[in-house]
Amino acid sequence: MRRILFFAAVACLAVPAVAGDAHTAAALRDRALADSTAWNVLESLTTEIGPRPAGSPAAQRARDWALAKLRALGFANVHAEPFAKPSWGRGEEWAQVVRPYPQPLAVIGLGGSVSTPPRGIEADIVVLKSYAAVLAAPAHAFKGKIVVVNQPMKRTRDVSGYSAAVVARFGVSEAAKRGAVAYLVRSISTGNTREPHTGATDYAPNTPKIPAAALGVPDADLLERMAARGPVRLRLKLASFLRPTSTAWNVSGEIAGSARPDQVIVIGGHLDSWDPGTGAIDDGAGVAITTAAARLIGQLPRHPRRTIRVVLWGSEETGGSGSAYLTAHKGELAKIVAAAESDLGADRVYRLELPQDALRRRALKPQARLLAPLKVLVSRNAPKHAGSDVEGLQKAGVPVFALDQDASRYFDIHHSADDTLAVVDRAQLGQNVAAWAALLYLLADSDVDFRAKPAHKSVP
Repeated sequence: MRRILFFAAVACLAVPAVAGDAHTAAALRDRALADSTAWNVLESLTTEIGPRPAGSPAAQRARDWALAKLRALGFANVHAEPFAKPSWGRGEEWAQVVRPYPQPLAVIGLGGSVSTPPRGIEADIVVLKSYAAVLAAPAHAFKGKIVVVNQPMKRTRDVSGYSAAVVARFGVSEAAKRGAVAYLVRSISTGNTREPHTGATDYAPNTPKIPAAALGVPDADLLERMAARGPVRLRLKLASFLRPTSTAWNVSGEIAGSARPDQVIVIGGHLDSWDPGTGAIDDGAGVAITTAAARLIGQLPRHPRRTIRVVLWGSEETGGSGSAYLTAHKGELAKIVAAAESDLGADRVYRLELPQDALRRRALKPQARLLAPLKVLVSRNAPKHAGSDVEGLQKAGVPVFALDQDASRYFDIHHSADDTLAVVDRAQLGQNVAAWAALLYLLADSDVDFRAKPAHKSVP
């Protein structure tokens, strides 16, 4: 009965009126809070597929899952777009203190790391408290040593804490330049569990490639305490493999526009994940949120004027999906009116950032009022970043928007074995869907050109 009343209500709305648009968007918002689509999609992905690194057999299963799921949910033009890329995988990994206090350590290889020799590496360590200390060290400072960087990450609601800390994960070449034989970094995490957090690293050209891994946060602190007492010697074993060429896929489906189907709003999340957990918050949640929001809009008796395209990008963690999408869709850039990605977990949206001058557009005036019940503020600032997979579109001139999520606990979990469905708050997941659905409907049912300056002045 609730579904019948919902559709009856929106069917009676005046199509071209801004007020009617706001009523429809409000109905979508409220329905999203009780809708189970996002949870069901996320449960299905994490249960039936699990971890899905790009280039793995699981990634191929994820592609097939995505195609079937989008079709079952009523999307049109569902298809996969293949692209070639290198892929990396891990094998046996362990680390242990040899002396003075023998004990095992919690460690995980960083994505892209080379292997140690088959029997591992044994060497003394040097512990540094920051990545800046690596850069400040003179030539040959780490000759024959395993460098350990124990740089804590600050907890923030936005991504600023992560942005400041994550540079340490890419310090392997700087350590190698100074003679290091391996590189260990404190997990880029705000948590204090022993689970180590992986993530990509890379190597500078013409620099020795040494193995690199992340330590569990307590173990990084443990090594610092040991080193304060005197010399510490470690053994480290990392095994990995690199496929120079493998295939990944971007999967997409559409809610076709009713009046201007050639004008497209591109949204989505990334389908790939790291391997320790099941990729629930990174980024199964983004897949589920954007899919569910678009599906709700697709169930309306009349679709909005523009097409909404959900893209499930196939290789965000190790790169390639955004550039592949840009290459495949260069011919339609002028018709992509806006783009955004959901890729910061499943906790609530607290802020909306729209393209510059968007708040001066009459069609978007209701946005602040629509999002207020969700406790979402509308920023006056344009987004600097709207997701790794839409960076290429943004640089090519496509306007972007961002629904910023509370990341206060996100970095306790991401890239670790704890990234599972168990950490997802179902009510906050629904709040995300509600914010996306309300915003998307207004954007898709308007004729706003975000590339053009508004012709009218803002009404005080």
